Amino acid sequence: MSRWDFVGRTDELNHLLSAVGGPEGRGLLLSGSAGVGKSRLLREGVAALPTDRYAIWSVAASAATAALPFGGLAQVLPASQPQGLSPAGVLRWGVEVLREQAAGRPIVLAIDDAHLLDPPSAALVHLLAGAENTTVLGTLRNGEQIPLPIRALWTDDLVDHAELAPLGLAETTDLLAAILDGPVDASSAERLFRVSAGNPLLLRELVLSAADSGELVRTYGVWRWTGRLELAPSLTDLIDTRIGRLDAGVRAVLELVAFGEPLGLHLLNQAAEPSDVETAEERGLISVDRDDRRRDIRLAHPLYGEMMRRRCPVSRTRRLQAHLAELLEQVGARRRGDLLRVAVWRLDSGTAQDARQLVGAAVQAFTRYDVPLATRLARAALDAGGGFDAAELLATILMFGDRPDEALRVLDSVAAEVHGDRRRSRWLTVRGMVSYWGLSRQSTVDEIARQGAELTDPGDQARVRAFEAIMRLHGLDTGTALRLSRSVLDRPAACAAARELARCTIAHLEAARGQFRPSATAIARVAAEAPNWRADMPYLQLAMELARGTRLALAGDLAGIDAIVADEFADQAGASDFRLGTGYLAILQAYAARLRGRSSEALMLSLGACAVLATSRVYAGLAHAERAQAAALRGETGHAAEAMAEADRTHAPGMAVLYPWLEQARGAVLLAGGDLPGAAKHLGELADRLRADGFAGHEVLVLHDLVRLGQATAPVGPTCTDGSRRTVAQRLSELSERVDGVLAPLLARYARATVDGDGAALLEVADGLAALDLPVWAAEAAATALRELRRERSGSASAAHRRLGALLGRCDAVRTPALDALLPALTDRELEIAGLAAEGVTSRIIAERLFLSTRTVENHLQRVYSKLGITGRAELRAALRSYPGHDGGEPA
Repeated sequence: MSRWDFVGRTDELNHLLSAVGGPEGRGLLLSGSAGVGKSRLLREGVAALPTDRYAIWSVAASAATAALPFGGLAQVLPASQPQGLSPAGVLRWGVEVLREQAAGRPIVLAIDDAHLLDPPSAALVHLLAGAENTTVLGTLRNGEQIPLPIRALWTDDLVDHAELAPLGLAETTDLLAAILDGPVDASSAERLFRVSAGNPLLLRELVLSAADSGELVRTYGVWRWTGRLELAPSLTDLIDTRIGRLDAGVRAVLELVAFGEPLGLHLLNQAAEPSDVETAEERGLISVDRDDRRRDIRLAHPLYGEMMRRRCPVSRTRRLQAHLAELLEQVGARRRGDLLRVAVWRLDSGTAQDARQLVGAAVQAFTRYDVPLATRLARAALDAGGGFDAAELLATILMFGDRPDEALRVLDSVAAEVHGDRRRSRWLTVRGMVSYWGLSRQSTVDEIARQGAELTDPGDQARVRAFEAIMRLHGLDTGTALRLSRSVLDRPAACAAARELARCTIAHLEAARGQFRPSATAIARVAAEAPNWRADMPYLQLAMELARGTRLALAGDLAGIDAIVADEFADQAGASDFRLGTGYLAILQAYAARLRGRSSEALMLSLGACAVLATSRVYAGLAHAERAQAAALRGETGHAAEAMAEADRTHAPGMAVLYPWLEQARGAVLLAGGDLPGAAKHLGELADRLRADGFAGHEVLVLHDLVRLGQATAPVGPTCTDGSRRTVAQRLSELSERVDGVLAPLLARYARATVDGDGAALLEVADGLAALDLPVWAAEAAATALRELRRERSGSASAAHRRLGALLGRCDAVRTPALDALLPALTDRELEIAGLAAEGVTSRIIAERLFLSTRTVENHLQRVYSKLGITGRAELRAALRSYPGHDGGEPA
């Protein structure tokens, strides 16, 4: 683990430095809670100041020196003071001493924990702040008594005063990556941020504790936190310091809130003395949040609860939890979530006896995608005699907790209780789900079809058919999947969950076929019906997201992807460690980042998805395929090949419907490895397969990949009656009339313009792709246009160079063979000379620097102009920007 680098705080650091070097040089005092990073920020700011320009003194006040006259400034003042001076004279003497030591340089006095300064030191600091050429910087801890002279620094308008807020989620994530020398998966970073409340000191102790206890694990290069919290002694000491001494009444308040938060104020006042509640609030140990008409109480910091729960004796813990359950039951568990809270308190206190209550609570936890809690509750319900209902629920939850073998054992334990069509249908579907997706047994679908046909109740039969339909889709039996799904929708007796699962199957198939409008309508209908299916089938959300994600990805709707990864399901899945949900959404995020040219972000997100889905049999192959695409985009051929091999190893046969994504990634990997003929052959065969399967939405993107390789005139598809075959461009033109949305017609225009060598039309296509936030494809279109404009010696070449440079400026490390092939090859010497010339360096100076003759430099430049299709130096900077990784300046 690396040392703790200074990460983020850019605005705050700039504010600090401007307080010294700005026009006014007023100074700055930073306030904040303990551990928020005030001292580190002050040290970083002081270290950035040049010592030859400023006389800099740094002091750290402490409780040990607070009672000593000038103890806080003992580090900068002489050991002995002149005798016989009045108090005012001593202060003037202190100012003069520092001025003498400064030797004419401006003074910068930096004081850490200025609230601990003794009165004479505080008075001297105030005097210095008002003196000429003197800047005071300092930190103050919130909640501490501040000496009047220090408070007067900003009330007298001598310095600025700012509050240093905790780190945000993005800064916390960056800090974790710097500490651990590698990326941290988004869910772990969010949870560590939530537990530490953005406090760097607490975050440090959390990470050190987690690392020492093995709770931080690295998978595919990405760190994940298991979520289990270990309180090391150093962390315990920190929390103790912040909580302070507690009397029995306040301790009781904190314990109640620790086990019950959020706890209604009315309920807390019944369980504890209201005066103790007020004291806890006054001391900043609890906070009061207004939720509609109710006031909820929470602990002021998440770690306070962990500390109180750890230290509370077991007997008192159980008594408090049972008491909370009784109080809430007495007032009536009316609010959403009250049933879950009561059941958890009953379970933890050892007073849970109502199996129905536990089942209901487990359902609520599962609808929130809190798999660990739902598992606990469902298992307790089964142990309490919940029978079939508890076993069915537990097996379902275990499936989504990546424990399919255990799920089957649970189902087998109640096989004797499977009587009647209702139970039979539910037992069949859960067992089928576990066997097919959890254990990759493809024969499962035929088995549940056979047994489902034996059911007589239309509603129960519809439930089995809905599951069979989505299994058929995932196994690429699309005709049967569509027929079964329609039959479910045609049955009035079908329950809401069965109908909407069938609708998801149809929506996914429509998306793959390029029928984006009806797919969107179907998905919207499923989402609108969520209140009617969520309690019965919470995991239906995954089927809906897969259908929606497929539609958005194929349509190039990156804004739509942004929206679904920011909605409530994403938050719930991330907070509750619902890995299938967070993993799939991370894949979508990586896809969007890649198409936007943010290859570093795409690689990080896809690595995170691989880590989250490491034990999954559903989306793991898809995650590795996206990782291969991101690595190929960056030109990391070895990484791309390794990721593709891992995609093949982890891809589940039961998810055959995802093959277009994996095979398209294989083409990118071949291309990145320099096998252009192999990539073209593979993508051509893939396009033919997609055409045969009717997946027009996927086919458009694969054909576009062929256009990017310069294969717009290559033959694809079956032989026509006249013995010829359609070209890639012709096939794209046909599909543009069948596939919904604006992307397919735009890509068809791209292909036609490439065949026609129409530079102007290609630039229009580039503008259209850029408007869709697809800068990589837009840049490739612009590069292709440049090739044609150079060939024609068109006067539009210079503007095209600028446009291409601007598009590549929106991307980071992007190395596509399509871009490289379309750019002229400049030698290292030509690129070096061109870079200098683009910066305005004359040929004579370039010649002197590189030990060449001026004539040789001019000859090199003429060859550069010819290769780039430009007329002189004025166009050189824009032309060089068209090179990936080159900004038009001197090469590094």
